[in-house]
Amino acid sequence: MSMLNIIGIFKDKFLDLGSYGNYISSINPQKKSKEIEMSVEKKVKEIIMEELGVDEASVVPEASFINDLGADSLATVELVMKFEDEFDIKIEEQDAEKITTVGTAIDFIKKQLGE
Repeated sequence: MSMLNIIGIFKDKFLDLGSYGNYISSINPQKKSKEIEMSVEKKVKEIIMEELGVDEASVVPEASFINDLGADSLATVELVMKFEDEFDIKIEEQDAEKITTVGTAIDFIKKQLGE
């Protein structure tokens, strides 16, 4: 078997699985859930930094959107809408009222995504 045939077999295998990352995750499901967990946290923090214009050092789990990060009520509504769009989830009004910190946002989104 030539080297080109071997490369072709591996290429087909990886393409069937979507990507190398998906292949590795299929071998180790704990790694996949850890990667998703980290990506949710990272994305939530990026949204907060972008929407509120704050630096990464201040976006810690216990930081309150209003008291610590300077958001007003309109900004918190916009944050919730951005979370809904970015993660393709629906956040009911009674749940949105409970999302007051970076940590509660991360935890709520992870729960909605089934993590």
